[in-house]
Amino acid sequence: MENSFQGLKAMVIDDSKTIRRTAETLLKKVGCEVVTAVDGFDALAKIADHKPNIIFVDIMMPRLDGYQTCALIKNNKEFQDTPVIMLSSKDGLFDRAKGRIVGSDQYLTKPFSRDELLSAITDHVSLA
Repeated sequence: MENSFQGLKAMVIDDSKTIRRTAETLLKKVGCEVVTAVDGFDALAKIADHKPNIIFVDIMMPRLDGYQTCALIKNNKEFQDTPVIMLSSKDGLFDRAKGRIVGSDQYLTKPFSRDELLSAITDHVSLA
């Protein structure tokens, strides 16, 4: 499993430093290149520069929440096919449904495990 994600770019958007660091550490261990952002505005600037293969976004963030961020990504022709995985501390049906409406590809409940993160990548990114 180690380094089987070599060359893959993942973005983690979360206002929690702990979550960003946890996800970054887990992803780097398997060979991913990781870009982090503290909120949606920060992320949108970085997405254009880094063109990540997959984006993990927290729902509850100040300024621009995860739903708004996901909708903006999915409304952009260049990035509409980039998988967006919502991260939430609530495991609610409403949140999942709302996530699907804005175009998210999957929903993970925090705290997520290493396996959940990695299987989200294998499910949504073609690792050629």
